[in-house]
Amino acid sequence: MDGRRRLRRRLAGPGAELDFPVLEQLAAAGATDYLAEIVRFGEDGDPSRGIGIGYSFATDCPEGFGPDEVTLIEAVLPAASLAMMTHASHTIASGLLAAYLGGDAGRRVHEGAIERGSVESIRAVLWFADIRGFTGIADSSPGLVVIELLDEVFEALAAPLRPRGGQVLKFLGDGILVSFPFADTDRALTCRQALAAAAEAMAALDRLNATRRAAGKPTAAVDLALHLGDVLYGNIGAVDRLDFTVIGPAVNEVARMEALCEPLGQSVLVSAEFAAALEDSVRLQPLGRHALRGVREPREIYAPEAGF
Repeated sequence: MDGRRRLRRRLAGPGAELDFPVLEQLAAAGATDYLAEIVRFGEDGDPSRGIGIGYSFATDCPEGFGPDEVTLIEAVLPAASLAMMTHASHTIASGLLAAYLGGDAGRRVHEGAIERGSVESIRAVLWFADIRGFTGIADSSPGLVVIELLDEVFEALAAPLRPRGGQVLKFLGDGILVSFPFADTDRALTCRQALAAAAEAMAALDRLNATRRAAGKPTAAVDLALHLGDVLYGNIGAVDRLDFTVIGPAVNEVARMEALCEPLGQSVLVSAEFAAALEDSVRLQPLGRHALRGVREPREIYAPEAGF
């Protein structure tokens, strides 16, 4: 720490200096003395220089702050400032990791789960969505217009996930990969929550597209697939660049399922595994068996009925 700055003002008596509005307010409230100090961090040339914590103190004692009180304040502030900066840095890091990695992944990384290859097997509902015909939209619209569209579409998709336990793992260009981890005892509930999030997201997209269309802006149709299975969840990558993600056959399968939405004339598709886990709580339309690219056997595909 370096570069302490202090301001002292008497607020009562012949030597009073009320050269700031706040000092006039304090004096009117009965304060007699005012002490403010900034404790700054960083050596000269350090990028952190200028970062610090400001304090202000006032007293109504007739004699103001005594020498011992000022000494005590000055002795305590450096340690208090260091504790506050440490806490602030911890909070900022936690928020940044959650924003870039997702809530659960960010928390794990912040707690030290950073070893390459440290993964665990979990069961999860996988929720994969992608903007239909995005290449054409991107080719025909200015870059900033495309970014605005992506931001608004992703918010419409992500908002229903937050209260239902969905974790956004990745934004993949114009797509989004989400997981809903579950234990076997709450599998059906997790599937219902994921499907409810899909229904709410599609309704939000309809409203968003209506608003954008009225404003003469490009709109976007989104295809979405739901699947469940065992996945590996954790750190994967190079020695100097890691990704906290999920891998496994179920991840590939949900992405391949999403590609069937347009040819099948549906905006939401679910797998047979997901359909079985719903336990007949939602009516589904069977669409037959379909080949998924890179998957050995054709898979049963379903679509929720209108108004799901």
